[in-house]
Amino acid sequence: MTFLDQLRTAERQNGSLLCVGLDPEPAKFPAHLKGDASKIYDFCAAIVDATADLVISFKPQIAYFAAHRAEDQLEKLMEHMRRTAPQVPIILDAKRGDIGSTAEQYAKEAFERYGADAVTLSPFMGFDSVQPYLKYHGKGAFLLCRTSNPGGDDLQPQRLLDVPGQPRLYEHIASLAQGPWNLNGQLGLVVGATYPAEIERVRALAPTLPLLIPGVGAQGGDAVATVKAGWKSANGETTAPIVVNSSRAILYAASGADFASAARQEALRTREILQAATR
Repeated sequence: MTFLDQLRTAERQNGSLLCVGLDPEPAKFPAHLKGDASKIYDFCAAIVDATADLVISFKPQIAYFAAHRAEDQLEKLMEHMRRTAPQVPIILDAKRGDIGSTAEQYAKEAFERYGADAVTLSPFMGFDSVQPYLKYHGKGAFLLCRTSNPGGDDLQPQRLLDVPGQPRLYEHIASLAQGPWNLNGQLGLVVGATYPAEIERVRALAPTLPLLIPGVGAQGGDAVATVKAGWKSANGETTAPIVVNSSRAILYAASGADFASAARQEALRTREILQAATR
């Protein structure tokens, strides 16, 4: 089953567009775990177990593990997710952007060491920074396109004067991902929930690609506007999945021993809002 097939299956089985981002910060853990980086796996596994039937994907952010020398805990968490929630694809949020043999090693890290189903990439160095990941049949790669941070304005909406039609940079990335770069149907795009008009534009340029949409929840993105901009249907089913990520609002929904059940309730609430927007 390809990554795109996995997304569609999880969307249908769990009735969800919600992705839970796993960004563990020990300083924000509930009281009985707070400040203890050795409990990163325990915290994240509890969140996974509480929400596995509510999501279209999980998205562990590699820096939150590496900063605490917790790569072994990430490996253990990936194994746990594959074993207990095999229907839910895993996106490794790494935002790699190198080329050549270095990119090959990053691809090996994502897909062989950690066993991710997809990875996030920066396409700034061009197709050379994407191609090594496409050698892994069935795996996915989400390219940064129009991101949710304010600093994205420094580059992403600027026009490319030497390209026919003078598209904005993010529009050009979307067109390349939909077209010549998408050799085996493995690519998707990252577009921020804080820019619904741009999400709509990207969807028009890349109608068949999955969209990973961070920024809902703590970052202030409007969940309903996000879905209406990016989710398109045919006969009541999505034509290309959207994966709407929420991290902190779910992970840290409560600070007590009930943190996992509180995370489940917040995930339920968010899933319902997202699903309602498709009707």
